[in-house]
Amino acid sequence: MNFEPISDWENLVKKQLKTEDIYSILNKENLENLSVKPYYDSVSQPFKNFPKAEESTHLVAQYHENLEDDVFAFLLNENVENIEDKALFINNKDLAEHISPNENNAYFSLIDVFDEKTGTVNEQLAKELLAKDFDRNICADVSFHQNAGASIVQQLAIALSKAKDLAEIFGESILKKMIFRMAIGGNYFIEISKIRAFKMLYNQFSKEFGLNEIPYIFAETSHRNKSKSDEENNLIRSALELSAAMIGGADAVFSNDYKIENTTELSEEISFKQQIVLAYESLINVFEDAGNGSGCIEDLTQQIAEKSWKYFLEIEENGGYSESLKSGKIQKEIYEHAVAEQVWVKEGKIKLIGVNLYPKLEAKKTPEEMYSETEIKKIRWAEMFE
Repeated sequence: MNFEPISDWENLVKKQLKTEDIYSILNKENLENLSVKPYYDSVSQPFKNFPKAEESTHLVAQYHENLEDDVFAFLLNENVENIEDKALFINNKDLAEHISPNENNAYFSLIDVFDEKTGTVNEQLAKELLAKDFDRNICADVSFHQNAGASIVQQLAIALSKAKDLAEIFGESILKKMIFRMAIGGNYFIEISKIRAFKMLYNQFSKEFGLNEIPYIFAETSHRNKSKSDEENNLIRSALELSAAMIGGADAVFSNDYKIENTTELSEEISFKQQIVLAYESLINVFEDAGNGSGCIEDLTQQIAEKSWKYFLEIEENGGYSESLKSGKIQKEIYEHAVAEQVWVKEGKIKLIGVNLYPKLEAKKTPEEMYSETEIKKIRWAEMFE
């Protein structure tokens, strides 16, 4: 495909915006401190395809018996008898400890062995999970951090640091048995790039141990940008997040219920069927790296990877993730970013339709009142107004 010379594009934009200063208008500020150009005419550092661990993305539903005939992958919070030929994502600690794997199913543990309050690793639980005949035994959960207000850079660095702590305790073989749970926010192109950047980082990280691993990524919709008012807007937000996860190359996707309160079996089913529509209407769940070649996505991938690696090294200089929790460093830095995000919500720089835009609700809490410097906890932006 032939593109017009850049000067022609620039002149067209200047004409449309009726100004010579197009960059100050089109450049958008972001809290990740990423440089996003108004347009891209080339890929400055093209990458090879970032592959997935799974051939096609698992579309994961909350388990309900009436879905058994049509759904291949389920998230389980309790034991289910006589289920076969499914991919099962175990989301309950007691169930993970006591379940007896059936050779006809694939099993994935979503149990994180880190205690986020004490900064310790539950080594006994980890040993029990590693002894299970699961496809992936140990989860590094950073969806928790995204929902608590951590930046993308913090999320990826923490995921790497958790893997590093576990490798030091249990040996490098654990890196082949891990699954990374991530929450996908609404900043579409940046979230696509987040997943791609983590693939690059984890592969490079594994090479330090003489391995060549591709991370298994379980991506779910975020709670952070969802609200109690106008819950249908949550469906639109979730659809964009699921799309970003699939295009980024997640190995499994899960849609949390779009209803914040009073969830029902029907609302869970509607939330799941967003995945079906995206997968079967667009087939984006079967591509290894659908974002490959996009100048914007490639550039953002590189920026996120570089910043995340730098922050990972800072965590390691502080003794690793567990030690950083014990010292309070991680909590304070997530607090600072979370408050900055919440200030943007208050000021309307981050727009939530039905919350701070159409109609605008009055804030009932200050950003500082919502968060703690000493504790990482999940908080939705809309809680300021609810």
